[in-house]
Amino acid sequence: MVALDDDYFRALELPRMAALSPDLIAAAFPLMKLMPARYILDRAVADGALEAGMRIVETTSGTFGMALALLAAARGYRLTLVSASSLVDTKFKARLDGLGAQMIITEDHAGNGDQLTRLKRLEHIRREEPDCFWPRQYDNLGNSLAYARLAELLVRTVGQIDCLVGCVGSGGSLCGTGTFLRAVFPHLLVIAVDTHRSILFGHPAGKRLLRGLGNSIVPGNLRHDLIDEVHWVGAYPAFREARRLLREHGIFQGPTSGAAALVGRWVASTRPGARVAVIMADDGHRYTETVFDDAWLGSLPGWSCSPPSEPRELMVIEPGSEADWMRFKWARRNLDQIVHDGLKNEGPSP
Repeated sequence: MVALDDDYFRALELPRMAALSPDLIAAAFPLMKLMPARYILDRAVADGALEAGMRIVETTSGTFGMALALLAAARGYRLTLVSASSLVDTKFKARLDGLGAQMIITEDHAGNGDQLTRLKRLEHIRREEPDCFWPRQYDNLGNSLAYARLAELLVRTVGQIDCLVGCVGSGGSLCGTGTFLRAVFPHLLVIAVDTHRSILFGHPAGKRLLRGLGNSIVPGNLRHDLIDEVHWVGAYPAFREARRLLREHGIFQGPTSGAAALVGRWVASTRPGARVAVIMADDGHRYTETVFDDAWLGSLPGWSCSPPSEPRELMVIEPGSEADWMRFKWARRNLDQIVHDGLKNEGPSP
């Protein structure tokens, strides 16, 4: 058991509040997923669903697994994580191994995270050990509820917030924070950041270079009717923005944070006087040999092309490339209304 107390975890899960411009503030986390992981485990203990020494099982693309690994090591739980070969690099796996987590890696030839295969493997584990605890990060309401703390922190730091920007993977951080903030500020615009070939907002599933956001399933924690606008950001604009954050602000965050910051910066520039908050979920240490390595970036096809200075507005949803940045007025509609009914975007964004 690792000798870490709850005060340590409370400190680690708190973001650094950074002003990127007079009306743009970023909540930059070292490990954001500690917030929902600790909340879910604490609730499970209180409800009697998680007891000392039990096994925790979860499917994860990275940071939620790291949060669970830290908590399991500190509290004496056994932990089994199911991930895909396209998601877990050698160094990240070594960190999880060092915390005592058992890693099961499924082959992902399609390069999209292969969530369905991972869930099938997880179900097999649960049949073999029915007494294990599954946090269900994608569908557990506790994932969203945990972000009441972030909403409170933003209000105390910023005051009135007019726009909230964040990436979507499980749906917990953006929809949880957005729900609480909209209860205080009914006019709040909630702007979701996704990437191409993620099915969350109507794209067909496919290989994704940008990790840490997007999904190949639609999670229960994603509330489409909360979302005002969706931006699909390709890997290349996200990589460039992550490097710009380090160069110009000294903020060392990963590419999903870059994608959110890119959209937030544009939103703030197009809505003078609006107070914009951006959720930046991942730090940069996992990407030192990729996003922050010039040689690796130079090996990517098309990396040298000129980056977009603003998103291309779509009237109907369509897929893009790793160099593209596109937006669509979602207007708080559900997914069936947008995708299956073929409704078109009407008029300018609010």
